[in-house]
Amino acid sequence: MSLAVVRSIGFSQTLRTRQDEEDFEQELVDQYALAQLGAGVTDQWVGSERSVVFEFARFLGRPLWSASPSDGDRFLTHLRQERGQARATRESKAGTLARFFDFLVARYQGDIQELTGYVLTQPIDEFNRPSNSTSPASRVPPSDPEVEALFAGWRDALPSARKYLPAARNYLAASLWRRAGLRITEARMLDIKDWRPDLGQHGKLHVRFGKGSRGRGPKPRLVPAINSVDALMNWWLTDVRHQFGDDYLDPDAPLLPSERRDQHTDGCGRVGDDALRSGLASAVKLWLPTWQGRLTPHALRHYCASSLYARKMDLKAVQELLGHEWLSTTTRYIHVHADHIDHAWAVANERVAARLTGG
Repeated sequence: MSLAVVRSIGFSQTLRTRQDEEDFEQELVDQYALAQLGAGVTDQWVGSERSVVFEFARFLGRPLWSASPSDGDRFLTHLRQERGQARATRESKAGTLARFFDFLVARYQGDIQELTGYVLTQPIDEFNRPSNSTSPASRVPPSDPEVEALFAGWRDALPSARKYLPAARNYLAASLWRRAGLRITEARMLDIKDWRPDLGQHGKLHVRFGKGSRGRGPKPRLVPAINSVDALMNWWLTDVRHQFGDDYLDPDAPLLPSERRDQHTDGCGRVGDDALRSGLASAVKLWLPTWQGRLTPHALRHYCASSLYARKMDLKAVQELLGHEWLSTTTRYIHVHADHIDHAWAVANERVAARLTGG
């Protein structure tokens, strides 16, 4: 959808000097940043987008409006072969350039053609745009028996763990990824006050740092403590959390604490991503070695979506639980069993037969 109708941005009808061209180019980039800020994205996101546009401009060595798909080819090849950048980085930069040139075409194509004589083209097209590096097969989570074996072994080993408190904390975090579909950052940023047992039938977690789309900042949501999350929270807050320190009575203290103290509050620090990832990796190595190096926190989020959907949870409800803006994103998280289609077909036929018989 176009951002606005084509309009003039106040330049004269001719760009007489190289300085005029540079000023016009800068104005186009500034207008793009202004549009993004108007859409509510963060300053950090805007700065990141601008830096990619300027990187492409330096590589191009001539005005941005003269770029063609072949220039996009050369730039992406340069990022891969000469700069050795990862596929995810190249995908991100290609997406930035595609958005920027879509913006120029939507708003300023007429101005640019009148002032420069160039007809804008999109340098990042369907042929050179890097494909998603993660194949659907690589996102498929473990099966139910595998996940049950992992968490059963992990749970049974907690009482004899060499360092019980961090082991219990890592187990809780992984359980939140598995059972409630939380992202790793969403889990580690929870405070004690974010557990609301008074809300709903099972209680709810107030996820204040949900992932926002395109740099729009945190997107909060309330996550029902279904799927035994309520029992886990009761265990954690009754039996474990107070052993980390006296700050367990402070509602602003981290729900998932570090063993280290916070130098500013003298309470527990907040656990880091690395500690939680390492805890999961160690557990997988011990109790699900066939998935060693492959099972990540995000894969457990995929498992949560798939398992709930297989248990007949409505797709829209799964979307709300995971905090996705678009239902199409949720569908990519659903990995059904091989017999799911056969089963759905049989159920559909049974419904048809029942209606015919009833008629």
